[in-house]
Amino acid sequence: MPRTKGGIVTRRRHKKILKLAKGYFGSKHTLYKTANAQVMKSLSYAYRDRKRRKRDFRKLWIARINAAARLNNLSYNKLMHGLKLANIEINRKMLSELAIHDADGFKSLCDTAKEAMTK
Repeated sequence: MPRTKGGIVTRRRHKKILKLAKGYFGSKHTLYKTANAQVMKSLSYAYRDRKRRKRDFRKLWIARINAAARLNNLSYNKLMHGLKLANIEINRKMLSELAIHDADGFKSLCDTAKEAMTK
């Protein structure tokens, strides 16, 4: 039986990797070996950072809420505790949007949290 050559399969696999490596710097977008290494690394970064994005946004929202709460003489943890005591369920994303775009609405939430803590 004659030997079969895998040229088409190899070429397709290489083209697939080189297509993913389009736009990379230097030989990382032209040479298969370096492109393959970089594509694998890039895919692992993408997977990791999809998880990390959620953490980063939560940290950003908390920083914004804390800054706005301190303008109303509250710390972040006191504000969150007061809102919980007042049975106000609002997530951090919406709280940070209120803090940025609706200062009066955020101030009323802060006042509600203060009242709930004094009871």
